[in-house]
Amino acid sequence: MINLTGRGKSQTCNGQTRRDFLQVGTLGAVGLGLPHYLAANQQGAVDPAKEGRSCIMIFNLGAPSQLDTFDMKPEAPAEVRGPFKPISTRGDFQVSEILPKHAEVADKFSIVRSCFHTAAAVHDAGWQMLQTGRQFTGGTNYPHAGAVVQYLRGRRGDLPAHVVLPEKMGRGGGNLPNGQAGGFLGKSYDPFELSADPSQPNFQVPDLLPPDQLGDVRIDRRRRMRAAIEGRLAAFETAESARMLDENFTAAYRLMSSPEARAAFDLTQEPQAVRERYGMNRFGQCCLLARRLIQAGVRFVTINTFLTVFNEVTWDIHGTKPFTSIEGMRDIVAPMYDQAYSALIDDLDQQGMLDDTLVTCLAEFGRTPKVNPAGGRDHWPQCFTCTFAGGGVRGGRAIGASDPIAAVPADRPTNPGEIVATIFHSLGLDLHAEIPGPGSRPFPLVDFGTREIRELFS
Repeated sequence: MINLTGRGKSQTCNGQTRRDFLQVGTLGAVGLGLPHYLAANQQGAVDPAKEGRSCIMIFNLGAPSQLDTFDMKPEAPAEVRGPFKPISTRGDFQVSEILPKHAEVADKFSIVRSCFHTAAAVHDAGWQMLQTGRQFTGGTNYPHAGAVVQYLRGRRGDLPAHVVLPEKMGRGGGNLPNGQAGGFLGKSYDPFELSADPSQPNFQVPDLLPPDQLGDVRIDRRRRMRAAIEGRLAAFETAESARMLDENFTAAYRLMSSPEARAAFDLTQEPQAVRERYGMNRFGQCCLLARRLIQAGVRFVTINTFLTVFNEVTWDIHGTKPFTSIEGMRDIVAPMYDQAYSALIDDLDQQGMLDDTLVTCLAEFGRTPKVNPAGGRDHWPQCFTCTFAGGGVRGGRAIGASDPIAAVPADRPTNPGEIVATIFHSLGLDLHAEIPGPGSRPFPLVDFGTREIRELFS
């Protein structure tokens, strides 16, 4: 194997970390891969007019209660309406009193109150459905929406096309894949994972820290990579390891050697007042970092509000440990989320970025219409609310409606396929386009007949 970074060498790619792999020559690093974007552009699968569009997907892991956030039922019985009151907003809808800052930016986002899915009421199944648009069946793992964007659009520079902050989801209780991967597109389309907490004083991106052998590498080494690889190309291409190349490893090398990439991740370049505006916590700083990454050219950023539903205060308000109480949502979760989301929307707007940045807030399901005996609410995929801002979306409106107790959609039922189609539409992807699926067979971006939520854009 070829060693480009120093005196050590690697024997195999099996089981290596990204940092280990930097010792091995990679085809993608020197531009030997086929540019899928050019092919997609020629085939009309992408809209060149929307080349500048990006997406921030905030995934509200744990699932907010629709009845206590965006779809309140003040006329319902006490066991349904819960303890919170609705407040007026700058949009044509009300929100919960626990989200006062959302009310101030409601003219910039719209809500869809009629979302539902038919998968099991377990976190993992909902994670799959909402991030891929499909339920994993028959051993088929579908790609995350960001992976599809990466495949059809490619990266804009040294930064990855798709980044997940602060890291991928952990356990959900169902022992299922969580949908935050390249799926059948392959591991090269997995998102780049930050694996760090940007709110910590000593925050550093692990993949920006060079391995010991990289100390003597200089920028001109990058210009000699092609020559180094071409001398061994014939033998290398026949090796099993060559077929296991992962573009994320290449991304690590490019990150480590790119001043622009380092600057994008450097939150110390932001005024302290801006950082505090987002909130000096993990989620708040992830939202600020997402804005910086989009500004630097990243096409898709996925932010996980939480990492697991176990032994962490989250939206998963069953009411008893190891889960969260409604009071915990009121006092901890909602204020953190309210501050960061409103700051992100305002910041994108003030920076002139909101029109070209879709911000969508999703969740795996909603919560039960009735408060349970522990004072919480349980899993309920039959009805929940998602929000959309920017990226061509008209703000200030409520799309769809639920029944009098927010149990099922009463108007404009919206499934996960339509939600993902809305993301693709905003980013200029042709919903009739195809990508290589299992067995290299053509696979549609969305199921036949699935369309975007048109009311968001009209």
